[in-house]
Amino acid sequence: MKLAKVFLLILIPTLFYTQKIRVFILAGQSNMNGFGYNKDLPNDLKNFKDVYIFQGNSVPDGDLNGGVGKWDILKPGNGTGFKSDGKTNILSDRFGLELSFAKRMKELFPNDKIALIKYAREGTSIDSLAAAGFGCWDADFNGKNGINQYDNFLKTLKNALAETDIDGNGKKDEIIPSGILWMQGEGDASYDEEIANQYYNHLKILMNQMRAALLTDDLPVVVGKISDSGKDKSGRVWKMGELVQYAQEKFVLNDKKAAIVRSTKNYGYGDDPWHYNSAGYIDLGRNFADEVFRLIIK
Repeated sequence: MKLAKVFLLILIPTLFYTQKIRVFILAGQSNMNGFGYNKDLPNDLKNFKDVYIFQGNSVPDGDLNGGVGKWDILKPGNGTGFKSDGKTNILSDRFGLELSFAKRMKELFPNDKIALIKYAREGTSIDSLAAAGFGCWDADFNGKNGINQYDNFLKTLKNALAETDIDGNGKKDEIIPSGILWMQGEGDASYDEEIANQYYNHLKILMNQMRAALLTDDLPVVVGKISDSGKDKSGRVWKMGELVQYAQEKFVLNDKKAAIVRSTKNYGYGDDPWHYNSAGYIDLGRNFADEVFRLIIK
């Protein structure tokens, strides 16, 4: 039932649409949200043409304000700290992989308009046993008030696709779902072996649910491989990180329309042991773009 409203939006006949827009989904936890600093951005990542973003308001499980947002031209500020009430977007001083991803996609598809739909929440897990106070992406998890992070994602998708003229040029859009970018796993790597060993099954189910929400069974999925800064007295921040990494590799091995970005192992970290520095997010976006393009033309 959670997918029904989204289905109705996408199933509207495209006969009368006159403009095609490639849509990419950006989802996950904090390293998808982004902790890069806008002040570190080069000039070529500060201004965009024909690239639009809808970012759903990020809230804990149970909060009724999740997923509201407003389409806007892409610019710096959609990283951690971004907020929206559905009428006004409040940009932050941070960015994620969306900027360099969009720039690279415009290089690869110079004649296409690009739209990004983003929903990410710090600390979230797929396994409900690892949700703690952050939130859970398991569609069957009741959470607080029966609302979980997958519900917030679907609400983001529903609100974004309710707009039929994303760029405001007076022409209806034909939405072309083109890929899912998923950067998450640290939350599930923080607990025990039992939770980490379930990550493959949970990831497979969730990615297929997202594909179903976009009515595209073979929609490309690109996963960002989690990494570890080692900035912990034990020498390992994510104690079950290797098991989650194995699950991510297994997922892309068994899914012909999935790929993985492994460059994360080379990134530096910012103000804490968990989040990449600005240069890392810039490189991450480029690599996500190259991998999803490879899957699109495959």
